[in-house]
Amino acid sequence: MRVSPTSARRAVAAGLPAHPPASTCARLLRGCAGQAAVELVALLPLVVGVALAILQALAAGVAVELAGHAAQSGAIAIAEGRDGEAAARAALPGWMRSRLHVEVDRTRVRVRVMPPSLLPGAGTRLAASASADAGADR
Repeated sequence: MRVSPTSARRAVAAGLPAHPPASTCARLLRGCAGQAAVELVALLPLVVGVALAILQALAAGVAVELAGHAAQSGAIAIAEGRDGEAAARAALPGWMRSRLHVEVDRTRVRVRVMPPSLLPGAGTRLAASASADAGADR
């Protein structure tokens, strides 16, 4: 903003500064150079931690669903006269079969599935269990 010499003299005569002060925004921006970068770097560990927690919760939810599905499949197989443990294992995707523990007791199938873990020890703490019964003894 340009100030004419006449208006500058009038401002000085009125006790005002000859040049208008810089806008508040401009003063704030000059003092905050790099602030956004610093805040991003400071919050990055928090964002990563929240993302890992969400992914771990999703993995635990998948384990719960797959455990119930495997137990039901095993019980149906027993009711049809087939091997319940093999049916429970076959009901899971290949990447999850190594995390499966199956117990068959007559007509009852108990399944325990450990979800994939991003943090050491979290998988065992978040393991999902399910059981299903085929009914009366066959």
